[in-house]
Amino acid sequence: MVAIPKQPDPEEFVAPMHPRVVQEYDCASYLYFDIETIPDQRPETLERLRAEVTAPARYSKQDSIDAWLAENRESAAREALAKTSFDPAAGHVCTIGWATNDGPVRVEHAEGLGEERDILDAFFRSLPKRDVTLVGHNHTGFDIPFLTKRAILLGVELPSEWAWPRDPKPWGRGLFDTMHAWAGSGRGDMIGMNRLCGLLGIVGKEGFDGSMVADAWAAGDHLTIARYCDDDVRRTRAIHQKFLAVGY
Repeated sequence: MVAIPKQPDPEEFVAPMHPRVVQEYDCASYLYFDIETIPDQRPETLERLRAEVTAPARYSKQDSIDAWLAENRESAAREALAKTSFDPAAGHVCTIGWATNDGPVRVEHAEGLGEERDILDAFFRSLPKRDVTLVGHNHTGFDIPFLTKRAILLGVELPSEWAWPRDPKPWGRGLFDTMHAWAGSGRGDMIGMNRLCGLLGIVGKEGFDGSMVADAWAAGDHLTIARYCDDDVRRTRAIHQKFLAVGY
């Protein structure tokens, strides 16, 4: 398990805090967090997905079906496998990063599947018992449900309901979802973190993004993933501070 050292914000994330942000941090506890996930790692899953690939309906003759499958079966199966990183019943949590208010970022990263349980437990144990606001980008739609379901599957004890909601909603108590705060909470209302950073004048993602995590993990490039998660926590905090500064 990789735990990168707690570090102060890099220069690109450092700016004098607005007085309203300072005031908020004096009287409230905000926990910023982000996760990285990887696809199902079981060898038999890829074999099953290969077997499930079928040619489009427009192909009716067996020779054309066979030709399409010969050309496309492998890529279609691997595309389906990649999508399991969004499914907590199949994918895995490989990295969790978090920070409280303007404190240092802590990142826990699993170098092997056997460490997934450990990073979940480390994160949950670090949460305050109550009176904390969880801040993330689409964390009500993805991060919180994914972590909860992985915890259930792995037998990891969840924090109290005061600190960790069982049925998170963007407008729920103790939650601030930066995506929905900007884009709204209707179906289909979304904005990527990188685009929102650009709109708010915050340094965005450079050279590495979430789509690269699975390949980096398979290649053993664990520190790159951990640092990427660390930066996403800092971006989430910088976005939230923009909202706090105007009294949102």
